[in-house]
Amino acid sequence: MRSNRRNIGHFGVLYGIALSILLMAAIVLPRSASEVLGQRRPSRSGILTSHSRDRFSREAREMVEVASETVCNERVRDPKGSVPIDDMQARPSLPVDSPEAVAGAQRAQRLLPLAERLVVASLKQLSRDYNLNRTRGYDLKIQRAVARVEAVRDVRPDVDSRDNASVLMKNPRTIIFGTIFLAGLPSDEGIISVLSHELVHIADGSQDNLKLLFRAVGNRASVLMDLKIRDQRAEELTCDMVGTLATRSYVSATPTYEALPQRISRSLEHNCVDTDEGDEDHLSPRDTIRAILFLKPALTRELVYGR
Repeated sequence: MRSNRRNIGHFGVLYGIALSILLMAAIVLPRSASEVLGQRRPSRSGILTSHSRDRFSREAREMVEVASETVCNERVRDPKGSVPIDDMQARPSLPVDSPEAVAGAQRAQRLLPLAERLVVASLKQLSRDYNLNRTRGYDLKIQRAVARVEAVRDVRPDVDSRDNASVLMKNPRTIIFGTIFLAGLPSDEGIISVLSHELVHIADGSQDNLKLLFRAVGNRASVLMDLKIRDQRAEELTCDMVGTLATRSYVSATPTYEALPQRISRSLEHNCVDTDEGDEDHLSPRDTIRAILFLKPALTRELVYGR
């Protein structure tokens, strides 16, 4: 999120080799120094143009609603389901040395290198999807974005950040993670989603490396959602979408006996709020889920049909 504080919000060697091969194949589903980046709440050539044919049929919109409800129903059933962000906000501060915060911080640090690779692959794929790689100067921008992502080294738990994650632009190599947020995301999928969100903010940086991508995603989502999704809203939505795509790639790379809808849902469950409010910089949490599902119909089908 972009504001003065851009808040949001055991397989052995063979397994390791298989995971590396999958990641190398880039499995991604078809501004000033004092600023802070964070995850949650409160025309140029080459940009994909949305036309009337992009508008979904009533049946497709109903499927998005079913998929959105699936996400939130999975959260209730899943022992590793994420805590909704409005629930996190109401919780008391959590010490850094609490068992839940320690476990969350260790998980986030362990998954950070993997999240970086998945984000890079996702950004490159989205650039192709929106034909941005044909835009003059975009290759240099994406190279700068990738370098910034790959330079991130640490996750730092922080009591005062509570239910938010953020990045100080004067120190973009460290992701600051509120202890309540760490404890509220008990799954690898949930952590990867939030790490990826922050990494996209870092990738953009003060040079607006991803401005064209944000604009393209926002333009398309505006038509599909019949909402105005521009500027900061478009950036936040893109960060959330990359978080979901990175998580989906992780799910493909790490098969388990858990159901596919359950694992995909973990990337979005923190948006399953009771108080669904947005602001000028953010869609509401539940509209964020809907927008991602409109933009990525394959995810919608997987959530509804389980395959």
